Amino acid sequence: MIRISNIKLPLDHDEPALVAAILSRLEIRPEQLQRYEIRRRGYDARNKRNIYLVYSLDLDTSINAQLLQKFAGNGSVKAAPEIEYKFVAEAPTDLQQRPLVIGFGPCGLLAGLVLAQMGYKPLIIERGKEVRERTKDTFGFWREKKLNTESNVQFGEGGAGTFSDGKLSTQIKDPKQYGRKVLTEFVAAGAPEEILYVSKPHIGTFRLVSMVEKMRAKIIALGGEIRFSARVDDLHIEDGRVTGITLADGETLRSNHIALAIGHSARDTFQMLYDKKVHMQAKPFSIGFRIEHQQSLIDSARFGKYAGHPILGSADYKLVHHCSNGRSVYSFCMCPGGTVVAAASEEQQVVTNGMSQYSRQERNANSAIVVGIDPSDYPGGPLAGIDLQRQLERTAYRLGGANYDAPAQKVGDFLRGESSETMGAVTPSFKPGVKLTDLSSALPDFCIAALREALPAFNRQIKGFAQNDALLTGVETRTSSPLVIKRNPDDLQSINTQGLYPGGEGAGYAGGIMSAAIDGIKIAEAIALSINQQQSEASSGQNNV
Repeated sequence: MIRISNIKLPLDHDEPALVAAILSRLEIRPEQLQRYEIRRRGYDARNKRNIYLVYSLDLDTSINAQLLQKFAGNGSVKAAPEIEYKFVAEAPTDLQQRPLVIGFGPCGLLAGLVLAQMGYKPLIIERGKEVRERTKDTFGFWREKKLNTESNVQFGEGGAGTFSDGKLSTQIKDPKQYGRKVLTEFVAAGAPEEILYVSKPHIGTFRLVSMVEKMRAKIIALGGEIRFSARVDDLHIEDGRVTGITLADGETLRSNHIALAIGHSARDTFQMLYDKKVHMQAKPFSIGFRIEHQQSLIDSARFGKYAGHPILGSADYKLVHHCSNGRSVYSFCMCPGGTVVAAASEEQQVVTNGMSQYSRQERNANSAIVVGIDPSDYPGGPLAGIDLQRQLERTAYRLGGANYDAPAQKVGDFLRGESSETMGAVTPSFKPGVKLTDLSSALPDFCIAALREALPAFNRQIKGFAQNDALLTGVETRTSSPLVIKRNPDDLQSINTQGLYPGGEGAGYAGGIMSAAIDGIKIAEAIALSINQQQSEASSGQNNV
């Protein structure tokens, strides 16, 4: 097939206009075009007075070879890359030991699915509950302030991404088209087909729930097994190689191939791994607040007269500011038409996150506005970042009234250094609720100074961003894992613990649903190749004897 890119058309164009653009670009006749598929559709909104759609398409013509020769060297017309996923291995018929997958978020889900599709019958261990029970527990916390520390936004089937905007975009390089495999599996599980081609694909929480269930069923149908409410309390290591795990109920499971996909909030598991001397080190992450505006303000600022256009949907944004104190402040996990949600997983702590449904029809837009920090800000070893997170989350709990309400402050008051007393035009979406206060003690002084410099700078990019009535809610501390479990780049095993494959957000190798899922595929492939090599070597040794 041929891929052509940078086809520009008006927002309200019809299909004949797209066909006409293809014919014009390639300089061919209508009968020579055999078929086409939209590979990517985005929009260019840099000029709000003239927003247009931008397409990349894969197509076949009756003269493909001549066209590729004619346009050789033209980057916008070239041979389409191979996008069909090909499995790297097949399980031996005499598979001697099942691989284990710890964690059933995006990384563990795709690792388990791909292992199952290759015939390895993985055993997946998840400390939380299956997704519908987990949803009940999570909504119960939001409504009644009853926190289940093993079933919440952070823990349970689907991972933390289940209660998010369901964004499926990523900045990582993906030459092997793993992302296409992820999206294809999501569509097969019920996601809208548009995620295969829109430039900013998302799903939303409610759709993710049913999708995860269908993917679980597929794993089971292929011989895999999932254990819920099964926390891993011990990792067995002999001569530098994993041999199995012990669960909280005392059961021991044996395997010398273990995918570690635990997520960024499994703090007790990080402690256990540290005690077992699995190599890890502190890494940079970010902390800050959630900010809420009326979605109509963001739509108008980004789309002008096109605000509300159905093909554009609710507007998002991506902002960054480099401060005079050397810090960087940026927007993170922007949720158009969404809500700010309680994301605590430990008692007497308050953590915020953002969530949107597929429709993105809620009143407010929200995002995290966070400050980058690094291990020099929290010295003390690999787990020092976790200590800082806990400290900030306990402070937020206290500032919010010590009842799981979150501390909040209007942006105007925050910039003036005054405590907020009354709400403004932005109604807070956080459940259970918020308590107006002064957020200046919720983060380190250098973070507060950076945020006070960045917000007016962002206002120059989005008029009204730093308006008096915009609302800050604290605290956002779990932007990414505060540590990295180091692995070899070639075989993806821990650098000092053979057979252990750290992956996803928790291990420090991903930053969102898509990148975590892609990392899960990479781990599955590495495990499959290792199992086959070991069984082949074992068989060869027996034959030589």
